[in-house]
Amino acid sequence: MAQLGTTTKHALRYKQTVWQSLSRSAQFFQRAPDMTTAQEIKKKFLSSPNFAVVGASKDQSKFGTKVSASLPPLHLPLTHNCVQILKWYQARNLDITPVHPKETELEGVATVSNLAGLPSPASTSVSIVTPPKVTLNILKEAKELKVPALWLQPGAEDETVADFIKENGLAGQVIYGGPCLLVEGDGIRKSLL
Repeated sequence: MAQLGTTTKHALRYKQTVWQSLSRSAQFFQRAPDMTTAQEIKKKFLSSPNFAVVGASKDQSKFGTKVSASLPPLHLPLTHNCVQILKWYQARNLDITPVHPKETELEGVATVSNLAGLPSPASTSVSIVTPPKVTLNILKEAKELKVPALWLQPGAEDETVADFIKENGLAGQVIYGGPCLLVEGDGIRKSLL
């Protein structure tokens, strides 16, 4: 009976977390570019010759690598496994560079410590799977380096990040507000053929 109580508590907590995430996504989606523009930004993002992913880590407790195998797929919008995103690029033979301030390699791929370390930031699309405070700093660096397109995975943005995007004229370059590369990436790539 005690096990049932614990399971029920976990289910209720999960349900509450999902609804909070969906509510946040709806708020950001309303502030994100219109659907036509959003689709154009996604195509621009995936047309890049180079890609980078910020947030991958060997530490499974970090934000960018959190995922619970015990939760159903609906949990994925809350926190994405950045290593899965890195593997997504690798599986499609795309030129991918992980960005990590301390690690020298992730999943067998050499890392750079920041966006400025990328061979060609101005021709690199960047996936971001970091907490919002970190995301804000990455956006500032990306703006300085003229990174053409950025994809904020669900959970990487908050109201401050959304405001920064709008106030700095980045809305035409940043995908945010809920879309996920792992869910939408292959469909968008097919539309580019």
